[in-house]
Amino acid sequence: MFRLVAIVLVLTVLALSPSTALGAAPITVAQAVSASAPANGARININTAGVKELMTLAGVSRGLAEKIVKHREANGPFKKPTDLRNVEGVGGALWEKNRERIAVK
Repeated sequence: MFRLVAIVLVLTVLALSPSTALGAAPITVAQAVSASAPANGARININTAGVKELMTLAGVSRGLAEKIVKHREANGPFKKPTDLRNVEGVGGALWEKNRERIAVK
């Protein structure tokens, strides 16, 4: 729901933008979606991702994303993707929803 509202807001602002009247190519819906959120299936490196990027994972709230960053800062980089399960609040269901998108580099 939040993404839909964000997309509508971006498209509205762009439609009212004077740059469109000056001959700039109008933005497409696909461009607006890709600018506001990573593509479905985009992998997230949990060793470098910030709070906002971690929040693109299914079921990850701002608070949980902050816990992941704090855990990484306190314990060093994750060695393997399953190490994310060591963060308080990351349970089996959340892991299963996101396992294909989590990377460690």
